[in-house]
Amino acid sequence: MPDDCSLVDGVRVLADLNTLRGIGAYKTGAHKPTFSEPHMRSLKWLAGKLPEAGLTADIDGIGNVLGTTTKSGPKLLAGSHLESQNFAGWLDGPLGVVYALEAARVINPDPTLRGAVEVAAWCDEEGHFGSFLGSRSYVGGVTEAEIDGARDRSSGRTMRDALRDVGLADRARVTAERGRHIGYLEAHIEQGETLESGRLAIGVVTSIVGIWQYRFSFTSEQNHAGTTRMAVRRDAGVALARFCVAIDDRFPAHCGPRTVWTTGRITLDPGAPSIIPGSAEMLFQMRDDDPTVIERLEGLLQSMAAEVTVQGRCGVNVERLRTGAPALMDGVIQQTIEAASAAFAGGRSIRMPSGAGHDAQVLATIMPAGMLFVPSIGGISHHWTENTADADIVTGARVFTDACRRLLAG
Repeated sequence: MPDDCSLVDGVRVLADLNTLRGIGAYKTGAHKPTFSEPHMRSLKWLAGKLPEAGLTADIDGIGNVLGTTTKSGPKLLAGSHLESQNFAGWLDGPLGVVYALEAARVINPDPTLRGAVEVAAWCDEEGHFGSFLGSRSYVGGVTEAEIDGARDRSSGRTMRDALRDVGLADRARVTAERGRHIGYLEAHIEQGETLESGRLAIGVVTSIVGIWQYRFSFTSEQNHAGTTRMAVRRDAGVALARFCVAIDDRFPAHCGPRTVWTTGRITLDPGAPSIIPGSAEMLFQMRDDDPTVIERLEGLLQSMAAEVTVQGRCGVNVERLRTGAPALMDGVIQQTIEAASAAFAGGRSIRMPSGAGHDAQVLATIMPAGMLFVPSIGGISHHWTENTADADIVTGARVFTDACRRLLAG
């Protein structure tokens, strides 16, 4: 095979990533929530770059950027997302988009190479308005009613208002043409320290965890903090705190080897030191790549809530907010990434699951999908200090492009 991937321009890749870093820059990271001005500028930047790869660019009615081609032969879809978490990192998402763009720039114009890479930037992977709304819309998994009900988690702005404000309200949402693509490939920073600690260059993703999220609402009796004796208090805040501790005490006996769980937000009402909280709320999330484990843990949560309620001092309601089925990555794509790693990263790769959710798990519902990771310095992500060494970024771009070429070559 010709060494076409030597045409990957590492300087160009780094320049593109730093251009995106400068749009909505925050300290050494980025702040570009979905449909914010920096996010929209990033989408338009990508749309302006796609013609360099022989692609026609379109921003659809949910904010997905799609670069398509009329070139004959097999087509591989590649991409990631361009919005960020609030005040977070610069590579989470843009790395995969720029890799896809670079692969398309190398492969598509070459008449000696078979097929083409098409590029996507999926909107709202970070979940400001929902759960993987852009990629789920593309696979036909988002209803108009879901868009009607979606609100920005920070501001409360409706998604309909946001789409109108950024000029997308009258555009159609594009859905996948089944059978058009031989598969989907996504690159991402690891967001962990496995690669860095092992001095490895590439992670070959085997599976992506499912994510389940819940709201626990505790209801008791608001009263005066100075005149209500401790023995008769019905304190929702205390009940919530005990519940959190009980989860950590009881989950280990029921979880799997890769289960993780997090209490992400706690609120007390009315939240004043002179008032016993009459209600309290916590947002809770758990992740695993085995649905049977999650089913078992959800049953445990329900029984724990019932135990608190039956004691009579505080009622607990459990509301499931989000479910995300885990996904296995395609075996052929995993082998292809390993072959590309052998050619361009000295074979310094490892097969590993992803503990974070990604658009690839959504695309995997309609086509073969795969992911590769590059190292994260210190394992840090979702923080403005998130970073990856330039050399690792360039190596990853070469491996990614070579994997695309091999997949298209069949």
